[in-house]
Amino acid sequence: MGLKGKKVLIADDEPDILEIIQYNLEREGYETSTAKDGDEALAKAKSEKPDLIILDIMMPKKNGIEVCQILRSQPAFKDVLIIFLTALSDETSHIKGLETGADDYVSKPISPKVLLSRVSALFRRANKGPGDRVIQLETLTIDPDRYEVLANTNNVTLAKKEFELLYLLASKPGRVFLRNEILNQVWGNDVIVGGRTIDVHIRKLRQKLGMDCITTIKGVGYKFDL
Repeated sequence: MGLKGKKVLIADDEPDILEIIQYNLEREGYETSTAKDGDEALAKAKSEKPDLIILDIMMPKKNGIEVCQILRSQPAFKDVLIIFLTALSDETSHIKGLETGADDYVSKPISPKVLLSRVSALFRRANKGPGDRVIQLETLTIDPDRYEVLANTNNVTLAKKEFELLYLLASKPGRVFLRNEILNQVWGNDVIVGGRTIDVHIRKLRQKLGMDCITTIKGVGYKFDL
């Protein structure tokens, strides 16, 4: 089965948002169903076995994070893709959601184009085999198996953490990564590093790559946008 025909469950207590998301997904060929609260989302997830679930964090009965926790605790939903809908300013919810096991998040107000892009990207990554982890974006190639980076056909030598930071950002172009999220995923929860650590590594990456591909979102984090 290609991307078309994949089943997507959308859970949000705002009817207008449900309608917009459902319309745009179905126009792209996805099969959809909807839920208006956390309990209904859980029930439909168990009965319909969707390939991807879009969860609003702030829902009645059970919020999106609670729904995600319950699903991830069950073997049948270990690999289901989950996207959170959340407010960009709510950094705590972002971090909590990703720690719970969400694969991505999309900020409100929702851009259908951005959401469709994230959904498509998640399905493509989920369908990749072990040897398909190379990221190719225009003139930039990142090979995690060889720890090699090519920028404009030039080999770029990066330190281990620089490489891991670049790979994380480039894995989801256009997606804003929060500072705490970057620290957790690149340096780990058990490692204490200074607040300027990310800034230093970002500056080195920009210098070594010789291209303007990492954007600073003031007070929030960074995104990769070649």
